[in-house]
Amino acid sequence: MTARLPLAPARTGDSTMRPVGRRSVVLLWIAENALRIVLAAIFLAPIAFVLLTSFMSSSQTLTASLWPHPWDFGNYQRAFQQVPLARWFANSLMYAGLATLFMLVSSVPAAYVLAKIRLRFANLIFLAIVVAMLLPPQVTIVPLYIMWAKLGLNGTLWPLILPNLLGDAFSIFLLRQFFLTIPTEYLDAARIDGNGDFGVLARVVVPMAKPGVAAAAIFSFFHAWNDYFGPLVYASENAQNWPVAYGLAMFRGSHGTDWGTTMAVTMLVAAPIVVVFFFAQRTFVEGITLTGVKG
Repeated sequence: MTARLPLAPARTGDSTMRPVGRRSVVLLWIAENALRIVLAAIFLAPIAFVLLTSFMSSSQTLTASLWPHPWDFGNYQRAFQQVPLARWFANSLMYAGLATLFMLVSSVPAAYVLAKIRLRFANLIFLAIVVAMLLPPQVTIVPLYIMWAKLGLNGTLWPLILPNLLGDAFSIFLLRQFFLTIPTEYLDAARIDGNGDFGVLARVVVPMAKPGVAAAAIFSFFHAWNDYFGPLVYASENAQNWPVAYGLAMFRGSHGTDWGTTMAVTMLVAAPIVVVFFFAQRTFVEGITLTGVKG
């Protein structure tokens, strides 16, 4: 019977047994995410510049000083005093909200038909939608302007809102690609339970496609909120109907030397978009990711 040798105690000074310090963990995280940090800095640098400039006095703006000294909070007060921000926000909310709602009402059924209904010329119709998506708006602006002028709607935002009732090419394309990822077996089961096409769409397709519908809605809302060309064509003659994007451009043109107040107005205009995207980013990214699963 052989005697067992006692195990040697672990050396406390062994480098392999030493716990990793907080500094090493931070350095390791920076090394693993170096590219992401650089890209984030590139994208955030202009936003930081606009934010810091909005707190600078007129003597500090566009100088070598990048940090406000002292901080001038009066730029935001002057922004509300010099421009009708409340009316601009109300016009933009009406434009973006109704345009998004009308887009969903028209584009969701159209995308469902193209994705899940056996239609004889479905591929040809889808090709026409893709061509319409690639068509620049400047090509059709003249006949559309004449049509809305004859209807007496120029000077308002309705020429930009009402066309969404006929569907949006990009939204139909995005939603169709997402609906294709939904298994047909779920739709067949709903039809066996006595649901028609509208019931299948409302009770099965839309609940299962919430990320895709949310992504399309966010795209539509952002486009309407940031739209400058449309209000320039149809609403520029009536200052009562200016949205924030066009109003900001007009303010910047008339107050080009007052950069502090201009940047303050810019931050106030961009704030709602940042807030909406912050709370909806997970759904937005999920909708965009899952859209490309199946073509």
